[in-house]
Amino acid sequence: MNCLIIDDESAARAIVSQLCKSEGSLNVIEEFSNAIQAIKYLNQHEVDLIFLDIHMPDFTGFDLIQTLKNPPRVILTTSDKQFAIDAFEYDCIVDYLVKPIELPRFIKAVEKARKFKSTAKVEEETKATQEAKEEDQQLYINIDRRLIKIEIPSINLVEAKGDYILIKTKEKNYTVHSTLKKIEEKLPNELFLKVHRSYVINLKRIIDIEDNSVLIGKDVIPVSRSNRPELMKRLNLL
Repeated sequence: MNCLIIDDESAARAIVSQLCKSEGSLNVIEEFSNAIQAIKYLNQHEVDLIFLDIHMPDFTGFDLIQTLKNPPRVILTTSDKQFAIDAFEYDCIVDYLVKPIELPRFIKAVEKARKFKSTAKVEEETKATQEAKEEDQQLYINIDRRLIKIEIPSINLVEAKGDYILIKTKEKNYTVHSTLKKIEEKLPNELFLKVHRSYVINLKRIIDIEDNSVLIGKDVIPVSRSNRPELMKRLNLL
């Protein structure tokens, strides 16, 4: 992990630098004797971890954290025990080391930072996947020069009506200048099926099936002979 050391005491910086070398996986990019210089650097560069002293002239370690928009993971290095509770009000702070710092305790803190980084990456990837999934569940239609968002699972059926299609949802119906083929390409195959040349239906919305028709809400939808085998194949039959 790439890291910074920020401490107004040169001896303290040297000790943390040596601990980083002993730990083996840390790459010290820069060292700073005051928070202002460090902030300027962090506004232009990204790092994985900061070893940060609390008591420094002009700006404290906490001031530095509050100044940064997206602070990296922080391990506080201080001779003052009284701020330990305050420290954990900041999400970016992963540990609190009291000077003099011993190598085993230092390694433990670094391991915490590494786990936090891994967890953050997983959370970020999960969030991105969830957002992509939510986008896949949405459809925008053009009505009177307005783009209206429809939640795809809420669609009961789509009916072709000449140069237009009628989209029926649980709450409302929409008439859109489009073709059945075009919207069929936008709908997920696992949820929707074309059962007739004029109808695409949401399989989850089927209430009843009788002969060559299905009931969805209050609508009786015809099922063509050629599409019926696929419909029966897709149903969860007992």
